Amino acid sequence: MNIELRVVLRQLGLLLFGLSALIVTVGVFALAERLTGHSQDWADVRALGMTAFLGFLAGAVCFLCGRRMERIFGQREALLLVAASWIVGAALAALPFRLWAFLRNDAATTLHNFDSVINCYFEAMSGLTTTGATIVEHLATLPRSLLLWRSLTQWLGGLGIVVLFVAVLPMLGMGSRRIYRIESPGPSPEGVKPRIQDAARALWYIYCGLTVAEILALRVAGMDWFNSVCHTFATLATGGFATSDSSMIGQSAGIQVVIIAFMLFAGVNFALYHQLLRGNWKSVKRDPELRVYLSLIAAATVIISISLWRQSAATADVGLGTVVGPAIFQVVAIQTTTGFSSTDFDTWGFVAKATLLILMFIGGSAGSTGGGIKVMRIMIGFKVLIAEFEHTYRPKVVRPVKIGKMTIDQDVKRNTLVYLLGIAILFGMGTCALMYLESGADIDITTAATASAATLNNIGPGLARVGATQNYAWFAPSSKIVMCVLMLLGRLEMFTVIVLFSPRFWKAE
Repeated sequence: MNIELRVVLRQLGLLLFGLSALIVTVGVFALAERLTGHSQDWADVRALGMTAFLGFLAGAVCFLCGRRMERIFGQREALLLVAASWIVGAALAALPFRLWAFLRNDAATTLHNFDSVINCYFEAMSGLTTTGATIVEHLATLPRSLLLWRSLTQWLGGLGIVVLFVAVLPMLGMGSRRIYRIESPGPSPEGVKPRIQDAARALWYIYCGLTVAEILALRVAGMDWFNSVCHTFATLATGGFATSDSSMIGQSAGIQVVIIAFMLFAGVNFALYHQLLRGNWKSVKRDPELRVYLSLIAAATVIISISLWRQSAATADVGLGTVVGPAIFQVVAIQTTTGFSSTDFDTWGFVAKATLLILMFIGGSAGSTGGGIKVMRIMIGFKVLIAEFEHTYRPKVVRPVKIGKMTIDQDVKRNTLVYLLGIAILFGMGTCALMYLESGADIDITTAATASAATLNNIGPGLARVGATQNYAWFAPSSKIVMCVLMLLGRLEMFTVIVLFSPRFWKAE
């Protein structure tokens, strides 16, 4: 049976309708900014309005092409829809940036690097994949409506555009279960309701509840309403888009504590929050992945704190307590793949930077909004490694691999090992590609490797020329395309995108 493209187009049309409606909302905010005197420019209002119109038009065309289709989603249609949603969604999300620059057509165009289609697409893809890598300079001079849109794209990408519309548009039938399993981050989300629409809706209720809670907490901590909303969107999505070039550097201790807390929350499997709401405290307390997740953060904080203390003690009389704050902030930001910066960690010593690099690959928990390989996969990988090591000297012993009380079957073990190998290969290929494409820019291996790792694992900042105080604007267009692909592969966990390049995928069964 061939892939039915019309059923994919119909759901893609609904997705474009939803994104366009959100763009209208941001356009209303831009209009209010102009009418109340906060902005003296109509370009952002016009850009958002034109984008919404084009989005509704494209959505209508897609929906009408598949309006008569009643076929239930198959596995291949679900895979194609997920990948197409991110690719097409990023294109629509990039339009406000490019149209604003076109309508302005002045010094601000080059000042913010929105004079290039590829730059705008890179920014939008970075937002929707919750990567947080940016090409924008002088963020503080960008219209607040576009800053809000940047942050909103990350919030939408947090639990996934597709899951959002599975929750609010109950039109996918049994195919919605396939879509949810493909798009949801992590090996296999568990602990939520068996009906997929109910599960997706429950996760979004939790997500929205945490959003409101963080906005209020940041406001109480001293941040104004606008920045509270933008930073909340970026935090819970583990995205890291800030509203200033300095990220979280210079923010008060109270604000940083709130950000740390909610980054931690965002890196936890959201199914555990569902368990908490049902009063199942014991299962949450005993969750092995949660324990390892928190233990990794604690251990990395200790290692980096000691490293920073020894580094600082060589030049000044610095107490251990003064380095714990920056250490825990950056550990949580990198472990959860949020990517906020409270200090220029590129100036840290080798041990501290090496620890952060390891955390870049580990990432958050399965079922969280974080990127990376995921703690659960790391646990399974180590368990398999230990089992195979024991098998070399005790070949007759067959010991099941368990995570907590759950026995890991052969399919999960195989998929985990293949995924780990795939990430290693993609990381290497990305590094080599950037080294080759940027050979004229005299790029160093640290920059290329960490740029590859930061985009593949959806983190944002890396080291050296893509460090905490740097950006990605200087890369060549070809390199930005490579990194967009890495971001997409990382967010959709590789297989969803790679299968589209297989000729067998498109052939009739």
